This record gives sequence, structure tokens and C-alpha cells, in this order.
Amino acid sequence: MDKKELEELLISDENDFIEEIKRKKKDIFEFIPELKAEEGFEQNNPWHIYDVWNHTLVALGNAPNDLDIRLALLLHDIGKPYSYQDDEKGRHFKNHALKSYEISSKILLRLEYSENKIEELCFYIKKHSTDIDLSKVNNTNYKRYAKLLTIQYCDCSAYNPIYVRKGMDKLDRIKNSLLDKKKELDENIK
Repeated sequence: MDKKELEELLISDENDFIEEIKRKKKDIFEFIPELKAEEGFEQNNPWHIYDVWNHTLVALGNAPNDLDIRLALLLHDIGKPYSYQDDEKGRHFKNHALKSYEISSKILLRLEYSENKIEELCFYIKKHSTDIDLSKVNNTNYKRYAKLLTIQYCDCSAYNPIYVRKGMDKLDRIKNSLLDKKKELDENIK
């Protein structure tokens, strides 16, 4: 597998692109060996019912056909096997987004993405589990934050079903606030 094949796989129009990813898992793991640690890595957390790899596949399966979104989702939890804490309440992943960002930046550099593309993708990865700070949204970066919100929806869709609605409700409130912010920004342009 090479970068072009991975990108083509991620933006496949076929409805069963997740099945194709499963079939090519060995090739993907050889190409991005850091992903291998996700397979079978149980999250042991009430919010999750899948291991990290299968959580990633479910999130990807719910993503629109957009390379940036799908590539960010492929890498968004790559740091979980390296940033977990176990206690009597289960497994926690404090700072996993930062660890995922660190690992992903090295992978994307190795895959020869441009500095701008690495910065953009790593922004999504680093912020995928953080509430959007509306004070930072402006006309220049609105689309980036809208994409981040889409990534957060996809990530939430892969939670334990008993928590999905709670997560989606929170994201819906953020989406409405983001849309209000967009209206405000548009009014300021006029």
C-alpha cells in the first residue's frame, strides 16, 4: 500500500468501503504500523463498546466522503493505547487527543503531506474530543470548525449506543451555536 492507495480507499464511493478497509487491514497496518496497536485494544469504558480499531471503523463508516475528515478519523484515536489510565471505574484516556496529534504529525510527515495539510489534519485530531470554542471561530476558519464538528459527530456515532443520544444532543447544541456564530459573522460583513 502507498499514500495514493490509502487515499483512494478512504474516499471510495462504494457503500462497503469499510469492508474493503477490513480486507486490506494487514496492508494498512504495514503502511501505518502505529495503527496496529488499536486492534484488540479494549477501551474498558462505559462510553465505548468497541476496541479502538473497531471504534475507528464505525466512526469512518459514518463519515461523509471527504478525505480530510476520513483521514483525521483514521488517526484520531491512534494515541489511546499510549495514553490510558486504569482505575476502579475503568479505563480513561486523558490527553489521548494530544498523544494522537503527536503520533499523527509524525505519520503525516512520513507520508509527505504538506506542512499546511499536516497542520489542518492535526488540528482536527487534537481537537476531536474538545468542545468548540466559539470565541475562536471567525470568517477565515469557520469551515475548519464546521469540519471539526462533523468529525466529532462521527466519533460520537461510534460510542456505546446508550450514550450516543447524550453525545449527539450536546453536539446539536454546539452546531446550533456555531450556526448562530456564522449568522453573526455574515452580518458583520454586510
